[in-house]
Amino acid sequence: MSDAEQLNAKVLFRVFNDDGTAEVETLWATKLDGDNYRLENSPFYAYGVSWQDIIFAPFDQDEGFPSFQSVVTKSGHRTVRVVFQSPVEDGNNTQQILQTLVDLGCTYEGANNSYVAVDVPPTSDFEAVCNFLTERAATWEHADPTYSSLYPSHT
Repeated sequence: MSDAEQLNAKVLFRVFNDDGTAEVETLWATKLDGDNYRLENSPFYAYGVSWQDIIFAPFDQDEGFPSFQSVVTKSGHRTVRVVFQSPVEDGNNTQQILQTLVDLGCTYEGANNSYVAVDVPPTSDFEAVCNFLTERAATWEHADPTYSSLYPSHT
């Protein structure tokens, strides 16, 4: 594998739905030793992983990709996902929410102009981010850590 391929690997994640079907998401990653990879972007659909996590993903011949099996080392980053009723446009309420998240130390990636994955780095106050989104009545979810891992008695 060339240096460029090591820095630009794609790792496959299967996200299972309640009805037994699965969605597929591939995340950019850097190949490390063996079958370990460091994630280089935030997940839009996968749960329990975040930017910079080290994961174990052996190559799956049937899939044609390294396929996620487990987290080796957590990076300390956390992920929440936000769905906006109004698409992000300069100056609107949605843009103001994103700007406040940036002011709180977060970064984000948009799947489109209404759906974003927000990275909450270890230096940011995760609870403050969650409280802000709740106070703004945003439609959002815990992706990593998941809601059920944070509040096991509520599931």
